[in-house]
Amino acid sequence: MTRVDVALGERSYPIHIGAGSLADAARWRPAIAGRHVLVLSNTVVAPLYLDRVVAGLDGLDHTIVVLDDGEQHKTLENVARIFDALAALGASRDATLIALGGGVVGDLGGFAAACWMRGIDFVQMPTTLLAMVDSSVGGKTGVNLAAGKNLVGAFHQPRAVFIDTRTLATLPRREYLAGLAEVVKYGAIGDAAFFAWIERHVEALLARDEAALDEAIARSCRHKAGVVARDERELGERALLNFGHTFGHAIEVEAGYGELLHGEAVAIGMVLAARLSATLGRAPRADAERLEALLRRLDLPTRLPAGCQPERLLERMRLDKKSVSGQLRLILWTGLGAADVVAGIDESRILAELENDVANLA
Repeated sequence: MTRVDVALGERSYPIHIGAGSLADAARWRPAIAGRHVLVLSNTVVAPLYLDRVVAGLDGLDHTIVVLDDGEQHKTLENVARIFDALAALGASRDATLIALGGGVVGDLGGFAAACWMRGIDFVQMPTTLLAMVDSSVGGKTGVNLAAGKNLVGAFHQPRAVFIDTRTLATLPRREYLAGLAEVVKYGAIGDAAFFAWIERHVEALLARDEAALDEAIARSCRHKAGVVARDERELGERALLNFGHTFGHAIEVEAGYGELLHGEAVAIGMVLAARLSATLGRAPRADAERLEALLRRLDLPTRLPAGCQPERLLERMRLDKKSVSGQLRLILWTGLGAADVVAGIDESRILAELENDVANLA
């Protein structure tokens, strides 16, 4: 079992990474302080892993909420369902919410935990690669609106994160590959050596080799834990973790929630951000090509899906949470391993990059 710590003073917490941790109640049960527990999962994960978690809740008052699977279900309506279940349980301020599933379950559960009685504990048990390396760590929670992704949310750190790498054996290939996009991101924005390591281990990662996965997950979590510790509320450095996300979120919403997985949209967004960086003279074109080549080797999309209209994408990008006073800000890079926040980009340059991508689909 590998442990990574997120250092946030009184709100510090551990990330435990290893095979079989869901069934090891002796490891995760101490993270539960009170007697009320709500376990949140979805219709895909619950039949596979819910029993292992419930078996560890002996002696506690607990209830279960199982949601439909998919990004389109990350809604305020489902948060209300969680509130109703907590009320029926009689959950007090020392209650704990366990989020067992992918990023949608973690985001919803964390947001509900942040709101119930102004904040209760929650524990992340991510079962997708994307959630393991990204959304389960750092305390970002939220739900989607028709206007955009994660526009309603809160910062609410978990008590602990338990990553059972054996759950990846049942993860559909498409979702697994989408998670690899976020792994690539960490190398792209802050660790060129890790990026090169991924390039050397593509075959092992595609085969879900246990040793390669443990290394990739641990290195990704260490990177994110360090950034979160230095900038918990995204006032500076943490914004860099959104490399590709301003484009990606717009693409994801425009395509329709559920049509394009988050990691797939981020893969396309990273390529667009890298190309724009090269067009603006900020980074070598060869580095953008290297990034695109790696994503293609990982069988991830690198071009806009058919039907996406550049003007509509730009309109959605203006709603991005990194925008300040109506001014769009993007995470661009100066090459592999180095990124920064850039404001004041002429929107016509962004639109031209999107139009160029669409033209290349023809």
